[in-house]
Amino acid sequence: MLVVGLGNPGQKYALTRHNLGFRVVDRLSKELHIYLKKKVIRKYSLGKGEWCGKKILLAKPLTYMNRSGEIINPLMETTGTGLSELLVVCDTLDLPPGICRLKRKGSSGGHRGLESIIRNLGSEEFLRMYIGIGKPRNKEEVISYVLEKPVGEEAGLLEKATIEAADCILKLLEKPPEIVMNEINRKKR
Repeated sequence: MLVVGLGNPGQKYALTRHNLGFRVVDRLSKELHIYLKKKVIRKYSLGKGEWCGKKILLAKPLTYMNRSGEIINPLMETTGTGLSELLVVCDTLDLPPGICRLKRKGSSGGHRGLESIIRNLGSEEFLRMYIGIGKPRNKEEVISYVLEKPVGEEAGLLEKATIEAADCILKLLEKPPEIVMNEINRKKR
Protein backbone atom coordinates (compact mmCIF):
# COMPACT_ATOMS: atom_id res chain seq x y z
CA MET A 1 0.00 0.00 0.00
CA LEU A 2 1.20 3.50 -0.86
CA VAL A 3 -0.03 6.09 1.66
CA VAL A 4 0.27 9.67 0.38
CA GLY A 5 -0.41 12.36 2.98
CA LEU A 6 -1.34 15.78 1.65
CA GLY A 7 -0.05 19.01 3.11
CA ASN A 8 2.31 21.91 2.61
CA PRO A 9 6.04 21.57 3.30
CA GLY A 10 7.77 23.72 5.89
CA GLN A 11 7.49 24.45 9.60
CA LYS A 12 5.14 27.38 8.92
CA TYR A 13 2.36 24.95 7.90
CA ALA A 14 3.18 21.98 10.13
CA LEU A 15 0.29 22.30 12.59
CA THR A 16 -2.32 23.83 10.28
CA ARG A 17 -5.64 22.20 9.46
CA HIS A 18 -4.51 21.64 5.87
CA ASN A 19 -1.56 19.49 6.97
CA LEU A 20 -3.46 16.63 8.59
CA GLY A 21 -2.38 14.28 5.78
CA PHE A 22 1.27 15.01 6.57
CA ARG A 23 0.60 14.52 10.28
CA VAL A 24 -0.93 11.08 9.72
CA VAL A 25 2.07 10.02 7.60
CA ASP A 26 4.42 11.37 10.28
CA ARG A 27 2.56 9.37 12.92
CA LEU A 28 2.80 6.17 10.87
CA SER A 29 6.46 6.90 10.18
CA LYS A 30 7.20 7.18 13.90
CA GLU A 31 5.05 4.20 14.89
CA LEU A 32 6.48 1.87 12.23
CA HIS A 33 10.05 3.23 12.36
CA ILE A 34 9.88 4.17 8.67
CA TYR A 35 12.10 7.10 7.86
CA LEU A 36 11.09 9.32 4.97
CA LYS A 37 13.89 10.51 2.72
CA LYS A 38 13.97 12.95 -0.15
CA LYS A 39 16.26 12.24 -3.07
CA VAL A 40 17.76 15.29 -4.77
CA ILE A 41 15.80 15.11 -8.02
CA ARG A 42 12.45 14.12 -6.49
CA LYS A 43 9.65 16.43 -5.34
CA TYR A 44 8.51 14.09 -2.56
CA SER A 45 9.82 12.30 0.50
CA LEU A 46 9.37 8.53 0.67
CA GLY A 47 9.80 5.78 3.23
CA LYS A 48 9.38 2.01 2.96
CA GLY A 49 8.55 -0.56 5.60
CA GLU A 50 6.37 -3.48 6.64
CA TRP A 51 3.40 -4.09 8.90
CA CYS A 52 2.02 -7.57 9.56
CA GLY A 53 4.22 -8.92 6.76
CA LYS A 54 2.81 -6.48 4.19
CA LYS A 55 4.69 -3.70 2.42
CA ILE A 56 3.74 -0.12 3.28
CA LEU A 57 5.10 2.97 1.58
CA LEU A 58 4.70 6.43 3.08
CA ALA A 59 5.01 9.58 0.99
CA LYS A 60 4.63 13.34 1.32
CA PRO A 61 4.52 15.60 -1.76
CA LEU A 62 6.82 18.60 -1.38
CA THR A 63 5.13 20.61 -4.15
CA TYR A 64 2.58 22.39 -1.93
CA MET A 65 -1.02 21.27 -1.68
CA ASN A 66 -2.43 22.59 -4.94
CA ARG A 67 0.26 20.81 -6.97
CA SER A 68 0.22 17.47 -5.13
CA GLY A 69 -0.72 15.58 -8.30
CA GLU A 70 2.57 16.48 -10.02
CA ILE A 71 4.36 13.79 -8.02
CA ILE A 72 1.75 11.06 -8.14
CA ASN A 73 2.62 9.34 -11.43
CA PRO A 74 6.41 9.44 -10.89
CA LEU A 75 5.89 8.22 -7.32
CA MET A 76 3.71 5.31 -8.38
CA GLU A 77 6.12 4.41 -11.17
CA THR A 78 9.15 4.52 -8.84
CA THR A 79 7.43 2.36 -6.22
CA GLY A 80 5.71 0.00 -8.68
CA THR A 81 2.35 0.81 -7.08
CA GLY A 82 -0.97 0.38 -8.86
CA LEU A 83 -4.04 2.55 -8.46
CA SER A 84 -5.71 -0.11 -6.29
CA GLU A 85 -2.84 0.21 -3.77
CA LEU A 86 -3.01 4.02 -3.44
CA LEU A 87 -4.45 5.72 -0.34
CA VAL A 88 -4.52 9.52 -0.11
CA VAL A 89 -4.94 11.15 3.32
CA CYS A 90 -6.29 14.69 3.51
CA ASP A 91 -8.42 17.18 5.40
CA THR A 92 -11.99 18.00 4.40
CA LEU A 93 -14.29 20.92 5.10
CA ASP A 94 -17.29 18.62 4.63
CA LEU A 95 -16.97 16.83 7.98
CA PRO A 96 -16.99 18.20 11.54
CA PRO A 97 -13.57 18.55 13.21
CA GLY A 98 -12.07 15.19 14.13
CA ILE A 99 -14.39 12.92 12.15
CA CYS A 100 -12.59 10.40 9.91
CA ARG A 101 -14.09 8.78 6.83
CA LEU A 102 -12.67 6.25 4.39
CA LYS A 103 -13.98 6.29 0.82
CA ARG A 104 -13.14 4.14 -2.16
CA LYS A 105 -13.54 6.83 -4.85
CA GLY A 106 -15.18 10.17 -5.62
CA SER A 107 -14.70 13.67 -6.86
CA SER A 108 -12.31 16.18 -5.33
CA GLY A 109 -15.14 17.92 -3.48
CA GLY A 110 -13.32 21.20 -4.13
CA HIS A 111 -10.11 20.03 -2.40
CA ARG A 112 -7.32 21.38 -4.59
CA GLY A 113 -4.80 18.71 -3.61
CA LEU A 114 -7.22 15.92 -4.53
CA GLU A 115 -8.20 17.81 -7.67
CA SER A 116 -4.54 17.89 -8.75
CA ILE A 117 -4.13 14.16 -8.07
CA ILE A 118 -7.31 13.22 -9.96
CA ARG A 119 -6.26 15.39 -12.92
CA ASN A 120 -2.78 13.83 -13.06
CA LEU A 121 -4.01 10.26 -12.59
CA GLY A 122 -6.95 10.67 -14.94
CA SER A 123 -9.01 8.72 -12.41
CA GLU A 124 -11.08 9.13 -9.23
CA GLU A 125 -10.71 5.41 -8.42
CA PHE A 126 -8.43 5.41 -5.37
CA LEU A 127 -8.93 5.17 -1.61
CA ARG A 128 -9.07 8.35 0.46
CA MET A 129 -8.91 8.90 4.18
CA TYR A 130 -10.66 12.16 5.05
CA ILE A 131 -10.23 13.99 8.34
CA GLY A 132 -12.89 16.60 9.05
CA ILE A 133 -11.87 20.14 9.89
CA GLY A 134 -15.31 21.79 9.75
CA LYS A 135 -16.07 25.00 7.87
CA PRO A 136 -15.28 28.64 8.48
CA ARG A 137 -18.17 31.01 9.18
CA ASN A 138 -17.85 32.64 5.74
CA LYS A 139 -16.92 30.93 2.46
CA GLU A 140 -14.55 33.82 1.72
CA GLU A 141 -12.40 32.74 4.67
CA VAL A 142 -11.63 29.19 3.46
CA ILE A 143 -7.98 29.80 2.53
CA SER A 144 -7.08 31.49 5.82
CA TYR A 145 -9.14 28.91 7.75
CA VAL A 146 -7.35 25.85 6.35
CA LEU A 147 -3.97 27.51 6.90
CA GLU A 148 -4.67 28.35 10.55
CA LYS A 149 -3.51 26.30 13.51
CA PRO A 150 -6.48 24.94 15.45
CA VAL A 151 -6.57 25.62 19.18
CA GLY A 152 -8.33 24.33 22.26
CA GLU A 153 -10.88 21.55 21.90
CA GLU A 154 -10.55 21.49 18.11
CA ALA A 155 -6.79 20.88 18.33
CA GLY A 156 -7.47 17.91 20.62
CA LEU A 157 -10.12 16.49 18.27
CA LEU A 158 -7.76 16.73 15.30
CA GLU A 159 -4.93 15.09 17.21
CA LYS A 160 -7.23 12.18 18.14
CA ALA A 161 -8.32 11.97 14.49
CA THR A 162 -4.72 11.61 13.29
CA ILE A 163 -4.32 8.67 15.66
CA GLU A 164 -7.60 7.13 14.48
CA ALA A 165 -6.68 7.63 10.81
CA ALA A 166 -3.25 6.03 11.30
CA ASP A 167 -4.81 3.05 13.11
CA CYS A 168 -7.37 2.68 10.32
CA ILE A 169 -4.60 2.64 7.70
CA LEU A 170 -2.85 -0.17 9.56
CA LYS A 171 -6.12 -2.12 9.65
CA LEU A 172 -6.27 -1.83 5.85
CA LEU A 173 -3.14 -3.98 5.73
CA GLU A 174 -4.98 -6.71 7.65
CA LYS A 175 -8.59 -6.47 6.44
CA PRO A 176 -10.46 -5.70 3.22
CA PRO A 177 -11.33 -1.99 2.67
CA GLU A 178 -15.10 -2.62 3.00
CA ILE A 179 -14.71 -4.00 6.53
CA VAL A 180 -12.47 -1.12 7.61
CA MET A 181 -14.87 1.39 6.00
CA ASN A 182 -17.78 -0.09 7.96
CA GLU A 183 -15.81 0.21 11.19
CA ILE A 184 -14.60 3.78 10.81
CA ASN A 185 -17.48 5.31 8.87
CA ARG A 186 -20.06 4.24 11.48
CA LYS A 187 -18.27 5.94 14.37
CA LYS A 188 -20.13 8.92 15.81
CA ARG A 189 -18.89 11.62 18.12
